[in-house]
Amino acid sequence: MKLHKLIAALLCAASGLAFAQDSLEEVVVTAARSEQHLTKTLLHTSVISQRDIQASGAADVPALLRNQAGVEVTQNGGVGSQSSLFLRGTNSSHTLVLLDGVRIGSATSGATAIDQLMLDQIDRIEVVRGNASSLYGAEAIGGVVQIFTKRGKGAPAASASAGFGTHATRRASASFGGELNDANFYLGVSKFATDGVSAVNTAVSPSANPDADGYDNTSFSARTGYAFDQSDRIDVSLFGSRGKVKYDNAYGVASDTHDSEATLSKWSLSLTDQLLPAWQSRLMLAQGADDVTSYKNGARSSQFKTVNDQFSWQNTLATGEQGVLLLGVERLKQRVSGSTAFTQDARSSNSYFAGYTGDYGVHQVQANLRQDRYSDFGTANSGLLGYGLKVSDSWRIMANASAAFKAPTFNDMYYPLSYGYQGNPNLKPERAHNLELGAHYSQSGLHLEASLYRNRIRDLIATNSSYSTMENLDEAVIEGMELVYGVQQNGLAIENTLTLESPRNAKTGVQLSKRAQTLNTLTIARTFETGRVGGEWHSSGARIDGSNTLSAYSVVNLTAQWEFAPHLGLNARVDNLFNEDYMLAHGYNTLGRVFYVGLNYRP
Repeated sequence: MKLHKLIAALLCAASGLAFAQDSLEEVVVTAARSEQHLTKTLLHTSVISQRDIQASGAADVPALLRNQAGVEVTQNGGVGSQSSLFLRGTNSSHTLVLLDGVRIGSATSGATAIDQLMLDQIDRIEVVRGNASSLYGAEAIGGVVQIFTKRGKGAPAASASAGFGTHATRRASASFGGELNDANFYLGVSKFATDGVSAVNTAVSPSANPDADGYDNTSFSARTGYAFDQSDRIDVSLFGSRGKVKYDNAYGVASDTHDSEATLSKWSLSLTDQLLPAWQSRLMLAQGADDVTSYKNGARSSQFKTVNDQFSWQNTLATGEQGVLLLGVERLKQRVSGSTAFTQDARSSNSYFAGYTGDYGVHQVQANLRQDRYSDFGTANSGLLGYGLKVSDSWRIMANASAAFKAPTFNDMYYPLSYGYQGNPNLKPERAHNLELGAHYSQSGLHLEASLYRNRIRDLIATNSSYSTMENLDEAVIEGMELVYGVQQNGLAIENTLTLESPRNAKTGVQLSKRAQTLNTLTIARTFETGRVGGEWHSSGARIDGSNTLSAYSVVNLTAQWEFAPHLGLNARVDNLFNEDYMLAHGYNTLGRVFYVGLNYRP
């Protein structure tokens, strides 16, 4: 990122016109696995609310996550193409993504297909940065992204939207939901389709098929619940997303066609009981699945399917007015299937966790311990200790230390012998230790957040020197700083998020692949009585991708909303206003300037 652009962004933020999140007083659950006000969390947490989602006009989850501090998203083409999420400079497999508390990630690749999550079904997103394995187990080395689907609220009502945009983009959704006495329900469906652009840049890979690589997605979600009384209830939820994307093979025959069909699904059944006045119990039985099938010239070429069967029993016990004790057990069984005959196709883990959060006036504490016992590689322990000090009514400082781990994937451990390579069943989990110091300021609409962190990751799994298997070879160190500054005045709001970090291989000092040292997002919005206009400026420093260097880039997006009649409104979005030519992954195109306009009916 150019220095003069960074200075301009910081001066704009310092002018006293910055975006103040309405979510500062929101209640969040991800940072401690129990309800907390956002201003009380000891882990750096941010919220993307339903209002933020509607105002953005964006189509998918990756487009929203790019606005968050410490978040970097790469994509191999346009909407629906393979995405990688890097949180605080960690690997794409180091962020745990939960959908209503349910794991939906792949046990073969170790990542979650966030590119298949359309926003029409999403109510809110909570992003927790820093090691959180002591709360959720494996993968949470960089943090946790928890996505919540919509649920019925208020009087039963319908909503609908439709729109179109560049590259023959079409988008439509409909839903119906609400509350009836002690029951609530929601049913929503959506469709997204685009002709897209060629995913592979033919200037880099001349042998690739230069045709447009489109995407087609159908999603649905359904929820229902019944409250027996104010404290006891039962909830059932379903979610499904099926996306079909065309992609190019940079090394194949140019006339070949390649398609991939990806399905994400989950169901959950939960029962919440107030067993005693100070004791709340929650049982959950759930299943999350990831199924990806690839086709070449219409014939199936590969399939990888993961099924995550999950059970959890969580108990929160109030210890007076100051503290909450957390006790729980979980069981996870992972099964893989498809076209690859893994040497082992199932494993399980039994987990036990405990925690305490306390608010003692000016002092806050949080402590968490967890043990995960896997059937294949053994036991992994993790922990967190956090402290917060309320210096004044406006200022709060906090510090935490934590340990986390990532379980080896089925690809790492059980891939069958193929072309001289096979998995290594003797792998150990990757382990990380994180230190963080932060400060929060909030008063009269103004807020400031600053975090310094250092995350050291050992026993990183990498290919050995003979490329014959995987071993615990590498070590990484990530040191960084996040700054978020915002205020809102007279309907004008701006927020600036700046991330400065050094993600590097601890042995060689080389910058980690596809991760920039500088990220900055400036968001501007002006609200009127019947509408809103806004803009986003994203910038990134240079990144390394293999033996190539990806240039720094800056992208400007515009958004607008107009409610021209009761319950009826228009929304519009322009992405990449100045038609910036850049790459998020070497050899893959990004979208140029694109437009979208939609019509919405909301109760």
